[in-house]
Amino acid sequence: MLREQLTIRLVKEVCGGLNVGDEMAFLDAPERLADIHLPCEMCCMGFVYCMQGSIRYTVDTISHTIQRGDVLLMPIGPTLNGVTADADFKGKALLLSRGFLNEIIRGMRQLTSLFLFSRTHPQFSLNEEEAQELLIYLGLLERRLHQPHNPYCKDIVGSIITVIIYSVSEAICRVKELSSGQQTRAEKIFTDFIRLVEEHFKKERHVAWYAEKLGITQNYLSGIIKEVSMRTPGQWIDRYVILEICVQLKDTGKSVKEITRELNFCSQSGMGKFFKDHIGVSPSEYRK
Repeated sequence: MLREQLTIRLVKEVCGGLNVGDEMAFLDAPERLADIHLPCEMCCMGFVYCMQGSIRYTVDTISHTIQRGDVLLMPIGPTLNGVTADADFKGKALLLSRGFLNEIIRGMRQLTSLFLFSRTHPQFSLNEEEAQELLIYLGLLERRLHQPHNPYCKDIVGSIITVIIYSVSEAICRVKELSSGQQTRAEKIFTDFIRLVEEHFKKERHVAWYAEKLGITQNYLSGIIKEVSMRTPGQWIDRYVILEICVQLKDTGKSVKEITRELNFCSQSGMGKFFKDHIGVSPSEYRK
């Protein structure tokens, strides 16, 4: 039996709230996610902030209870099994489709902390200053979403979400510093791997090369990365390559041939097939 997928469209149909098409949903009643027939596979990234009371989310059969000032990150891929909220709970939730998320973060770098943290430590607490700042951004986002006919609505919303992602990443860095001594060997390998990918993905796409640089076997690297991040090393490498192609196509005047050469593909047709397999359209169609 196929598990239902939790998409932006499903959230809109069941939970209401504000939205940007089928790309992003904003809920001022995150407990409404309980109205969806669960379990569901997360096909969008979820961000929940608790302002009052508490709410419990069960993700991949693991329960996470967040209270006032807490944030819960739900990455794409895991299964949302259940949602239970206190009667006095108040909070906000932001859900982003894979495509919209990729658009927003395509020019952002150094997001290793956010990716790793959302997999291994999905909930964390903001300090008072961080919480107040986040509420300002969420309020601004909500206000803009009430202006859907503004011709720049999607761009403005994307910019505000970019600021929110940077703000949350900053809080994650603070929390990580406080618990830096608790980093496991697996987490360190993942972090070192992503740093290597960020530095070399334009020229190196072979997992064996990264394993050699880390001084471990390819099988061991693959097992560790899959365990920590729920993705294979190859999927991480491909993700960085795809985001870079998107940036080059949208933000530069480089030809597809130039991008092919810069990203070390054997042929233009090879890059085109790689891109279409991941994005669903050809590079030239994406650029339009």
